[in-house]
Amino acid sequence: MKKGQLLEKQYIREMGNELKEFTPANFLIGTGRIGGRKVVVGADDFTVRGGAADGAIMEKQIYSEQMAHDLQLPMVRLVDGTGGGGSVTFLETEGHTYVPVNPAWDYVVKNMGRVPVVAACLGSVAGLGAARVTASHFSVMVEEISQLFVAGPQIVNYGVGQKLTKEELGGSQVHRSSGAIDNIVKTEKEAFEHIRKFLS
Repeated sequence: MKKGQLLEKQYIREMGNELKEFTPANFLIGTGRIGGRKVVVGADDFTVRGGAADGAIMEKQIYSEQMAHDLQLPMVRLVDGTGGGGSVTFLETEGHTYVPVNPAWDYVVKNMGRVPVVAACLGSVAGLGAARVTASHFSVMVEEISQLFVAGPQIVNYGVGQKLTKEELGGSQVHRSSGAIDNIVKTEKEAFEHIRKFLS
């Protein structure tokens, strides 16, 4: 059985021809062309548990990195989610966390030495999502809709007693000089144009 078929069986359990159960994935993968060159695109779907890796099937994110690596294609990450591997939800459903080992991280690191890797921060991105943005050859974020941080305002408030907004904690004004982001743009369309130009 091919890997894609195994993944499909993981998402859907059928009895006969009638669909009995379906677990939506919060990550989309595919290939496309940018300037005539084939690329792998991996995109978080924030509508499913905030795009968190433990919200559905993390294997799709791993598979996208592996696909880029094995086919030697540029990796385009559209990041709009969090990590989630150390969360209470993951612990409750799996009986363990994957922290400190991150199953996808080996390919994230390998890809940095094998293929062009670009990332767009397209929302409030925290944890491993933030790590995926910064572990790239080129990163871009969008003013006013994007924030990038290790942990969000609630955790910062709980941990150190500071009440900060998402913008104050990780908005474009923070990252103009942080070194975590390469370019800051005004619109998503402009972010995609920067990605296209970088890959040219």
